[in-house]
Amino acid sequence: MFSTVSKMKVGYDTEDVDDFFAQARETYEGVTADILTFRDVNTCVFETQRGGYDPAEVDAALERLEVAFIAKERQFHTNQGGQQAWMAVMAERAQTLYPRLQRPAGERFESPPKGPGYSKEEVDYLCKRLIRFFEGKGKLTSAEVRSATFSPARGRNAYEEMTVDAFLARAVEVLLGVE
Repeated sequence: MFSTVSKMKVGYDTEDVDDFFAQARETYEGVTADILTFRDVNTCVFETQRGGYDPAEVDAALERLEVAFIAKERQFHTNQGGQQAWMAVMAERAQTLYPRLQRPAGERFESPPKGPGYSKEEVDYLCKRLIRFFEGKGKLTSAEVRSATFSPARGRNAYEEMTVDAFLARAVEVLLGVE
């Protein structure tokens, strides 16, 4: 399904990837009662192996899969209760972002206990763009949030990476849902 990297390079474990995408296909097509969501796709992690699948190809396929699962969920909710039902779901998910966005710049996330984190200034700038988007005063796409990168920082100038990543994953989910 995907290209492999050379035997000298490390890629994603082929069996892990194949199993995950087989489960995703069965779930998407309704063959199985298993539930797989945007969040499951967004947070999946594969083992690595020499000569494994090309991570860039697999990651791109995961992004397409996230879009497909959001579209399927949207279809389900709009079939059940119309566009208003879907927008209510998206509004509820967006509200989970508001508490952090309402915090003052520099205080939205914890600093890492030790080691590097993300630049507070850069993360806060993206948060400001999210605020403007939710206020209807600016444009922002899921692709922009997904591709955001932050300079490494330390101590009081840094935010803890895992928390920021989880927050941004929810933001991507909301933005995909309204695009």
